[in-house]
Amino acid sequence: MNIVTPAPHRLAEPTDGRPTREQAEEAVRTLLRWAGDDPSREGLLDTPARVVRSYDEFFAGYSVDPVRLLETTFEEVEGYDEIVLLRDIRLESHCEHHMVPIIGRAHVAYLPQSRVVGISKLARVVEAYAKRLQIQEKLTAQIANTINEVLQPRGTAVIIEGNHQCMSTRGVHKPGALLVTSRMLGAFRDNPDTRRELLSMVNKPMSGPRED
Repeated sequence: MNIVTPAPHRLAEPTDGRPTREQAEEAVRTLLRWAGDDPSREGLLDTPARVVRSYDEFFAGYSVDPVRLLETTFEEVEGYDEIVLLRDIRLESHCEHHMVPIIGRAHVAYLPQSRVVGISKLARVVEAYAKRLQIQEKLTAQIANTINEVLQPRGTAVIIEGNHQCMSTRGVHKPGALLVTSRMLGAFRDNPDTRRELLSMVNKPMSGPRED
């Protein structure tokens, strides 16, 4: 009887510079062992695959081009040139220092020059940058700069309020603390009255219940 010995299992080589899914799952098993658990026990058998699938969602922004999201605009606005504000956009990101969640809200505004963009595109730009490893200051600037460069409005403003799990569940353990960042460009930076009008709109109570 001929006994065939299986060849040692080899992980597939990456084709685009990124580790393969199989390599990523093996990395999760390493972390589980480092944490002191056994990745071969029943409750953890599928955990590596689940973690990798969740990373597909958490970091989907790396595969999205925010500029392309804003390329379709509308010019039939009947001369509208006042503030366009999309506020209370739920934001889910991950801190690039500890890879733990940042949960918060973004408020995005611009003063149209001659064209406007679909409001869902503003939310998608927020998501495209949020679904990456981030620090909130950089995230705020990226969103504002992209909107300003593509739409070329008379002004752009982005305000983000974020709860950082890296300081509420570890470190200083201060749950409930909010980090607030803003980037004001054009008229929102140069004209105090325009900036005050925007902040009044952002802080105005909603007429109905807000979904957090």
